[in-house]
Amino acid sequence: MNTDEPREPLSTNAAFLNRRDILVAGTSVAAASVLNPNLQIRTAAAEGDAVSPKDGRPPNIVYFLVDNLGYGELGCYGGGILRGADTRRIDAFANEGLKLLNFAPEAQCTPSRSALMTGRYAIRSGNHTVALPGDDGGLVAWERTMGDVLSENGYATACVGKWHIGAAQGRWPTDQGFDEWYGIPRTWDESYWPDDPWYDARRDGVTRVLESRKREKVQELQQLTLDVRRDIDAEFLARSKSFMRRSVEAKTPFFLYFNHSLMHMPTIPRAEFKGKSGQGDWADCLLELDSDFGAILDTLKELGVEENTIVVFSGDNGPEELEPWRGTAGFFDGSYFTAMEGSLRTPCLVRYPHHVPPGRQTNDIVHITDMFTTLIRWAGADIPTDRVIDGVDQRSFLEGAQPNSAREGFPFWMGDTLYGVKWRNFKMVTHLQRSSLEPAEKLASPHIVNLTVDPKERKAIDLPYMHSWTAVHFGKILKDFGQSVRREPLIPAGAPLDHVPKRA
Repeated sequence: MNTDEPREPLSTNAAFLNRRDILVAGTSVAAASVLNPNLQIRTAAAEGDAVSPKDGRPPNIVYFLVDNLGYGELGCYGGGILRGADTRRIDAFANEGLKLLNFAPEAQCTPSRSALMTGRYAIRSGNHTVALPGDDGGLVAWERTMGDVLSENGYATACVGKWHIGAAQGRWPTDQGFDEWYGIPRTWDESYWPDDPWYDARRDGVTRVLESRKREKVQELQQLTLDVRRDIDAEFLARSKSFMRRSVEAKTPFFLYFNHSLMHMPTIPRAEFKGKSGQGDWADCLLELDSDFGAILDTLKELGVEENTIVVFSGDNGPEELEPWRGTAGFFDGSYFTAMEGSLRTPCLVRYPHHVPPGRQTNDIVHITDMFTTLIRWAGADIPTDRVIDGVDQRSFLEGAQPNSAREGFPFWMGDTLYGVKWRNFKMVTHLQRSSLEPAEKLASPHIVNLTVDPKERKAIDLPYMHSWTAVHFGKILKDFGQSVRREPLIPAGAPLDHVPKRA
């Protein structure tokens, strides 16, 4: 698709923000104190009506979410054999649908997973920061997930892998619309605990693999160890295949939310992949990821449902930063837990036979919240209208019926601090941080980055151009967000399970 086609310009009726206004807005979580309350919010979620599939059969949905997948890891994004592993299955899949070059997750695991499941920026749900041991918080019961909506519309729903947006009764996947779940509550580095000489399980607690079914108590299984971590994706595959087979036999549309453990540290290949690449454990794990995704695709074909199944393959945030498992952002720069482009872009591939034309790619922005709205509408279901939804309906764009994305930009946070705003190929940065291990620097004056000429973000100003006119667009995005916060307050981090926002 040609993404350079002219677009309709945004209205410039919004008051022009000067540099001081931008700085003030950039340091406010809600940006509400400086925003014009008279401007209408474009929440995009409730626009249009859901349309049922033409053939009367709702499509199955598989969302294959990859942990800490850098932009430069896969062959179809410039990696592959350059990273020591030929990602043949994923690369072939990329040609069967649409390759998004500007897919925007949030900066950390918990925020991205919250945004995907709810269609709402994680700052709204109080899930703006990665959940640590001892933090049982997560989504409050009031939130409605993709699992909730699809389950209420007749779908069988299953989640495998880490959840990371709630670790207590009332907050598990099976409390949030999923019929079944097998995985871990938080994250994979907790597999190191048993080998830590300073760790005491009786004092410090134990992370276990968990299993649950809707309306049943969560069952605690084996402790998460390095051996369990190494082999667990094979169990995810087995359970996913069983779920899809049972759903097809019952003639029930299904939603499989598959959270693969790679490429999150520690990257430990299963026995059948150990040494297979000849390039070390990391590359062996990339081959393993490629093979596991291929196994899901093979199952869809074996079951005869690949033609009526939407498959989305995406990362959840930027690449791993810790050595010796460090990933790469490829064409861009930065790691997760930052506002660098390497944190705000991850691979995303979408295949929906007879709907999404194959062999295309686009550099238009699609945000992870958009997947909530788009997938639910493709399923013929309705988007919740009793709350702010940030995800926009991208069906027409993904299907090729309109030339450009329904979204032109978005605000981005690191934790509860607004780090800036993206608009088309420009970004306004108020806090500079290039890797997750570096301290963040609050800028005295924001950087306006033209990503077309400076993809590595090395220039504070694109001289001889100041690009100060972009403040019109950055300002509108901030004002829209501020208006929505006045209408529906942010849910605070750690809010009790029964918390309900008091809407204006």
